[in-house]
Amino acid sequence: MFVPKYTITNKILKDIGIIEAAREIIMNAPLVPAWEAKFRKEAIERTVHHGTHLEGNALSPEEVKDVLEGQEVIARDRDVQEVINYRDVLKFIEGIYNQIGPPVSETSSYSFTIETILEMHKLVTKQILSPETSGKFRIRQVVIKNIKTRQISYTPPPAPEVPYLMEDLVNWINSDTGKAIHPIIKAGIIHYELARIHPFVDGNGRVARAVATLILFLDGYDIRKFFSFEEYFDKSPMQYYLTLQAVSNQLVLDTHERDLTPWLEYFTEGVAIELNNVKEKVQRISVDARIKDKLGQQIMLNERQMMIMEYIHRHKALSNKDFRKIFPDYSDDTVLREIKFLRKKGLVKKSGGTKKAMYVLK
Repeated sequence: MFVPKYTITNKILKDIGIIEAAREIIMNAPLVPAWEAKFRKEAIERTVHHGTHLEGNALSPEEVKDVLEGQEVIARDRDVQEVINYRDVLKFIEGIYNQIGPPVSETSSYSFTIETILEMHKLVTKQILSPETSGKFRIRQVVIKNIKTRQISYTPPPAPEVPYLMEDLVNWINSDTGKAIHPIIKAGIIHYELARIHPFVDGNGRVARAVATLILFLDGYDIRKFFSFEEYFDKSPMQYYLTLQAVSNQLVLDTHERDLTPWLEYFTEGVAIELNNVKEKVQRISVDARIKDKLGQQIMLNERQMMIMEYIHRHKALSNKDFRKIFPDYSDDTVLREIKFLRKKGLVKKSGGTKKAMYVLK
């Protein structure tokens, strides 16, 4: 049976702590439904863009957004289809999560299947691979080459071993041992093992990340569906691939002797950075709920207005000289227009003269 080898280092513990703290704030932050929907929509857009861009998709974030909204984009057919496919995979993940529901206890009750992984691959490669290879394990040897040097950087296991390795992995996921592992660690292990086995002729990276996301959801780590760890990987794709390959290319007699610790340190750091970013944004926007409590009505503020309100809430006042701290890329006139709106709504009041004006909560 598959038994992953790794060490829980101080770095992993530190990042898990950051993840848990951020998760707690995100899950309990008071957000009006409009902001909740906006965050989820943006998370899907970021996941689809970075998840496909990491594999060489040339569409920009704006073009990805247009494709997801059903608009026509002038681009390579394959790039457009990859975006549509990855969106459908995310819908598939949400469908499974909605059907099974969050875990009722710390020991999850779901039963993961090989068929789920195959269906994910079929969605990822729809109209990209032939029906003979889409949603099916590879039956030939493949190699991973360095794009620049064309040298072989990693050789996955032989094709005949793939079904057995995948069965081994799924059995581990469903075992008491697998279910007892922290969801972030488990998702990282599954991501690595799918990348190592490389069970398909194409689409392995997208499937690995999608399965890791599904496992997080099933273990209660959907985190309001606000996050996208693909963005962290896509910021430095070379580091992403080199970290995976460094573990896979370890010289060991048995593949189960490979030490996954470097990969798990990298993976948990990425999740920690992403959730911390989401936490900060949620904290900034959650002021919307405080405004609703104060005025007895919901007022949708834009992000600049939210940042002004949050700054005044934290620092008790905002002066003209503070404008540059919050908005280094905007003119004073732009900031003053936002403040004028807040004053008109009765949220902020001005004290002092023009040059020494101070803005405080009303």
